[in-house]
Amino acid sequence: MKRITIEPNVPFNGLPFLVAMDKGFFKEEGIEIVVAGGHGPQAATSPDIKDWNQVPANRGHAFHLDQKQADLYWGCEWGNYRRAQDTTFGGKQIGRRAIMSAGAVIVPPWSDVHTPQQLANKIIAVPFHAGTHYLCLQMLEGFLPREVINVCDASGAASDRYASMMAGEVDACTVVEPYITAAEKNGCRVIVQSFYHGTDVATDSVDSKTYVGINRAVSKAVKLLNGDKRWAAQLFIDWHKSDPVIAALTPDDFNLSRLVFVEPAPIPEEELQRTYDWMVSWDMIDAGHGLDDLVHTEVQNSAHQVLVGDDD
Repeated sequence: MKRITIEPNVPFNGLPFLVAMDKGFFKEEGIEIVVAGGHGPQAATSPDIKDWNQVPANRGHAFHLDQKQADLYWGCEWGNYRRAQDTTFGGKQIGRRAIMSAGAVIVPPWSDVHTPQQLANKIIAVPFHAGTHYLCLQMLEGFLPREVINVCDASGAASDRYASMMAGEVDACTVVEPYITAAEKNGCRVIVQSFYHGTDVATDSVDSKTYVGINRAVSKAVKLLNGDKRWAAQLFIDWHKSDPVIAALTPDDFNLSRLVFVEPAPIPEEELQRTYDWMVSWDMIDAGHGLDDLVHTEVQNSAHQVLVGDDD
């Protein structure tokens, strides 16, 4: 049986993988999944830290991989381009993950902000080099000049960012599910929201044959989750039940259209190029990288060719 160690994960970006583990789908594919111990370090909300290049890209995702303690992790696609540049242990992307994460910029109930334009020069807490950091910038630059979008570094945990906002440390923050739902239930306003892609990142330990097995197992979980979105919502609640903010939720509180599960897929090259160019324009990654610097194309392409063949 092939043994693969993954970094710790949570439902908003890994629920299909977690379900596949729980249901034994990986074992059916001859793969043993082990979870590395402990999460990477989390930052406190720091309104004075506004330069993301002062913050290591691997302090959350890639923390274990770069210490040679994990073979596989997944995170937002933007951040994984940066980590592919910064990695100390050869981690590269091998395909898109099976969940479309929903992210939102929210404000507390007492805020005078009601539109994206009103976020000009407001302090927005985001987790530098994680999904909603990039998502926040992409959403807001459609409404505001870049120079008045004022983000600061905060924890990778949505619960911590939400708590910082509610304590008045910042004017707004980014959150993911189930904290979007909790925020709405508690009177906060969603100012702007969107879905975003994530990708799998692996060392050479995950070859194309192994990745085919992983994706087959995850695809079984996707079918289950799409078949019962209320069950999926309950899994979010159960995972975070130690937080009283989430424990108070029920599946009826969720907008189930925010829970989107998809088949694993390769990263389209034209989308990668547009995303990469955007990141260069924000000084989030160095210029001059080619496709093979960011993606393990041999594993990605051969694995997904096999999966397409399985569907025929």
